[in-house]
Amino acid sequence: MTFADRLQAQVERTDSLICIGLDPDLTRFPQAVRNEDRTRAIVDFNRAIVEATADVACAYKPNLGFYVAQGVAGVQALIETRNLIPRDIPVILDCKVGDMGSTAAAYAAGYFGEWDFDAITANPYQGEDSLAPFLAHPEKGVFILCRTSNPSSGDLQDLDLVSTGSPVYKRIAERSITWAKDYPATVGLVVGATYPERVAEVREIAPQLPILLPGVGAQAGDVEGSAAAGIRADGAGLLVAPSRSVIYAGSGPDFAERARDAALELRSIVNAARKNRTEASPQA
Repeated sequence: MTFADRLQAQVERTDSLICIGLDPDLTRFPQAVRNEDRTRAIVDFNRAIVEATADVACAYKPNLGFYVAQGVAGVQALIETRNLIPRDIPVILDCKVGDMGSTAAAYAAGYFGEWDFDAITANPYQGEDSLAPFLAHPEKGVFILCRTSNPSSGDLQDLDLVSTGSPVYKRIAERSITWAKDYPATVGLVVGATYPERVAEVREIAPQLPILLPGVGAQAGDVEGSAAAGIRADGAGLLVAPSRSVIYAGSGPDFAERARDAALELRSIVNAARKNRTEASPQA
């Protein structure tokens, strides 16, 4: 099965477009999982979140930076976290990788091979050959940074290209359509929820590509507006990606239950947008 097939199967099982970020911050962990062994603390926390939300999440998205910050203990926790997540739930490593071809091939061997993640996020700044080693895997997914959620993202992404007169992020969306045709991997785009008008523009350019939508919750993204703009006519094609707003919804012994409640609430909001979208597009 392709990554797109596996993702769609999980969307249908859970009736959900929620992709939960697993971004461990030891300073925010509840007392119930605090441990001098940082690997055990992170794994115990992530396990509790996954067990509480596995029927609500279409995917999980650990961010590499939070694990590297804890050194070897964090990397070990990342590997264990990937292995504890049920295999029918897609797992996206948010690593924003982007490097020369041979180095990219080494990253692909590690992230897709040794660590067995189902998809990664990638920076297209160095062009197609930096993405090709990831795009060559038919059963994997590659979410390409297009229009990100951070405040200064427009410094480069909004610049108009002399060759086309359109901004960089639109060119990335256009090129991603070509890469999706030329390579066997599932190609998606990363577009931040903080700019719903950009989500709408990218969806118009790339009507079929899946969109990973970060910036939800702690970054105060417009969930309703961005979801409405990003959902395909068939009610799919979008991964709404909260992290802190879900996993740290509670800080007591019931933290996992509070995380589930937050995920369920967000699913309801997004599913309302899905319903409106599909009703407006009966041909889908």
